[in-house]
Amino acid sequence: MQLKLDRVILMPAGRPPHKPALEDEPGSGHRLELCRRAVGGDARFDVCDLEVLREGPSYTVDTLSELTSLMPDSELFLIVGGDVAAGLPSWHEPERVLALATLAVAKRRGTTRASIDQALSGLQGGERAEFFRMPGIGISSTEIRQRVQLQQPIKYLVPEPVASYIDEQRLYGGRKEL
Repeated sequence: MQLKLDRVILMPAGRPPHKPALEDEPGSGHRLELCRRAVGGDARFDVCDLEVLREGPSYTVDTLSELTSLMPDSELFLIVGGDVAAGLPSWHEPERVLALATLAVAKRRGTTRASIDQALSGLQGGERAEFFRMPGIGISSTEIRQRVQLQQPIKYLVPEPVASYIDEQRLYGGRKEL
């Protein structure tokens, strides 16, 4: 256990300020349900609806501030991919994000450790970032959505309850028999 976390909280974004809503976007309620189905009662994971319920844009700094108020005795880690960590300086109040949580960074293809270090070096608290190893999965959410649109199977690429929900709700332009 590299980060020694007691549990991991999945937090689907309500309205990410940096991403326009996509036509095939299922909406925050569906993303919340997909997360719930993905963890399926595994005690190591929780799913939180803070951002989904919040009005307006979802800023990570606001979420971390609220989590700190709700769990004052907890040490928070924000788990991100290297590509996201490299873009942290452009976030809303990035230094406050780093003050509220330790940044836990997983390597992502296409982003070097040097570029992440350079991006974080200009931010107070960036030196506290923790890098951890994570096995490469070789499939992205974009690929999953594309496979659904093309009516290709996603079995074994996502948990079965997730595939069933995508099929039942006809998410991403999908049809039966995923």
